[in-house]
Amino acid sequence: MSVEVILPCLDEREALPWVLGRMPPGYRPIVVDNGSTDGSAALAAELGAHVVTEPRRGFGAACHAGLLAATADVVCFMDADASLDPRLLPEVAWPVLSGRADLVLGRRVRRPGASWPLHARLGNAVLARSLRQRTGVPLRDLGPMRACSRAGLLALGLTDRRFGYPLEMVLRAAAAGWRITEVDVAYLRRHGRSKVTGTVRGTLRAVADMRGVMREVTNRVMREPSR
Repeated sequence: MSVEVILPCLDEREALPWVLGRMPPGYRPIVVDNGSTDGSAALAAELGAHVVTEPRRGFGAACHAGLLAATADVVCFMDADASLDPRLLPEVAWPVLSGRADLVLGRRVRRPGASWPLHARLGNAVLARSLRQRTGVPLRDLGPMRACSRAGLLALGLTDRRFGYPLEMVLRAAAAGWRITEVDVAYLRRHGRSKVTGTVRGTLRAVADMRGVMREVTNRVMREPSR
């Protein structure tokens, strides 16, 4: 099977050479520029990535634009800030490629110097616990490196276009009976400041958005007929 890697991008020029240079053979990068002003899109194209422009701001908007642009059987998602090593993508994608899982998340294991402040880790832990309670899926991290079927993900009909997109993906996948698992991946020092968890205020806003999405999607899925 072919694999494409969706990389939401907002001013990641500093990190892109390292990220794209470590892309494994057979993994085609799709860089989704979400309003960069530092020349990220042009650099990504020079480095051989397929570049998609998504003018509507929002992490979910960028992710979904990449999904719509993809044509591979299996898609991966990961941040473009060098906090995750693309060379670990085959470990995340393999359970999907081998038919052992439908959605795989990379559980972040913090390495020395990793850009993952305490407030961000606590926010992630709260969300992961709520997710376990609502779905029964034993996830410990809402990791940004993940893999799944492109067609299957499109069929889930995700609607959030902000911070809640990754969470909605797991909620809808669980409701659809997907086999969901996680594998450990190293979490490294990112290039630049996080657009979400770089501040306590940003983390609280993201957590609030995601908890709202969790309530909304859970209620909506309960009202929908079984697929």
